[in-house]
Amino acid sequence: MKRFFVITLLFLSVACKEKPKTNFTAQEIVDKSIEDSGGSLYDNHGTSFLFRDRKYISESIGGRKVLKRISFLDTVTITDVKTNTAFKRYMNDTIVNISDSIANRYANSVNSVHYFARLPFGLNDKAVSKELLGEETIKGKNYYKIKVTFDQNNGGEDFDDVYVYWYNTETFKPDYLAYDFHVNGGGQRFREAYNERYVNGIRFVDYNNYKAKTKETSVFETGNLFEKGELELLSKIELSEIEVTKN
Repeated sequence: MKRFFVITLLFLSVACKEKPKTNFTAQEIVDKSIEDSGGSLYDNHGTSFLFRDRKYISESIGGRKVLKRISFLDTVTITDVKTNTAFKRYMNDTIVNISDSIANRYANSVNSVHYFARLPFGLNDKAVSKELLGEETIKGKNYYKIKVTFDQNNGGEDFDDVYVYWYNTETFKPDYLAYDFHVNGGGQRFREAYNERYVNGIRFVDYNNYKAKTKETSVFETGNLFEKGELELLSKIELSEIEVTKN
């Protein structure tokens, strides 16, 4: 009888242990992904890297986020500087006067490269809304499929673009992403992350950049189209000479 009670207690002890959580919200998935990709290091570390022969630098100056893009020409260095409130272009050390429309276009271009390089960090910005669409299988692995949209207030000029992220259900890393855009005639892009590496604790990846064969394709279908081999490889997004330094 004593042995029976011991076995029963052991069984109850094991049964009462907390089971791993499986029903995550979109916010919890993104939080776990950010923590696993760099966490608080994003806030107090600056980064720099080369992308298509241009140098990109992000840093914090006086508590303000500053994004830079430096283009090296034969005799001239062009430096674009974007802050939360302004955009300036320098030719060598001389500021260049440009129209507001061109400044906005340059600022969006600078911000876009930094945004993708620092993912998933930016997905907790105030303007971001996240919705868990369910799960999907790509290349034999299970993913949480999350829709991301932006509020018009503080969402930038492309606030109406729609993004979809596929987070690995085991690692919580975004192995794939897609987005729907409206400029230049519109369309969709699908990105496959590869060459993952950590530099001083912050995760970086490169991407195979695919496009749908028709502009009418829904961005929500691109994961299935990729699985079927029905997307066209457009380009590669590769970062080099990555450095991470404390602000």
